[in-house]
Amino acid sequence: MLASSDDVRAIERLHVRAWPALETAVISGWLWRYSGGGSQRANSVSTVHFSGNDPAAALDEVEARYRARGVPIRIHTYDLTAPDGLTGLLQARRYGEGETTATMVKRVSAREIPTDVEIADAGDAAWRDIYLGAVTANRRATNAKILDAVPQPCAWFSCGRNGQTIATGLCVADGDLAVVECMATHPDARRQGGARAVLAAIEAWAARRGVRALALQAVAGNLPAIALYRGFGFAPVATNRFWVKN
Repeated sequence: MLASSDDVRAIERLHVRAWPALETAVISGWLWRYSGGGSQRANSVSTVHFSGNDPAAALDEVEARYRARGVPIRIHTYDLTAPDGLTGLLQARRYGEGETTATMVKRVSAREIPTDVEIADAGDAAWRDIYLGAVTANRRATNAKILDAVPQPCAWFSCGRNGQTIATGLCVADGDLAVVECMATHPDARRQGGARAVLAAIEAWAARRGVRALALQAVAGNLPAIALYRGFGFAPVATNRFWVKN
């Protein structure tokens, strides 16, 4: 098996940690997240763990917190969401199904770092220009703040061609697991292998840290990205969904 249930939970926790919301609260084990802007993960409830006895009451508190902010209520579920039956509760409360993403994993193998990829401890202006230029306008200011809070150990990857940065990536490690974030390519440089070179450098960096499994999350409808990741050896292990109620 590529990833056990424990691995999938640990990967989901690491994805939550790797993209830290600007404001959080623990509600019966769930993690309520608020950051403003358009980032869905940073403005939704992570449901990896539930320690309460009454999910309906916990959901009441979640809804009250988001309503106090004047923003839509978002719940982030995945295959191992806790507690069982939460999806049914959301449907009963007329939550709509939002964006779906796939968690994909590959076993890490040692490899050389491509000569056109630089690895740094932080993203420079060119890195940020590529990544922030690839996200929607309502996400840029918030995502820029989140980038400043990405936890260690992490590394930032830039693929350059002809003196220009054309593709980016970010990797956050935790023990023998690591997750990939912020994959982006300049529109004029697509289909030139920049993203694949970044992925190769990320795997090389992860292997040198003793990471055994590398994971990422991709929008299920982004077929070119899914094809790229499959071609690099990633395979889907879980489905994530955002449930939304205005």
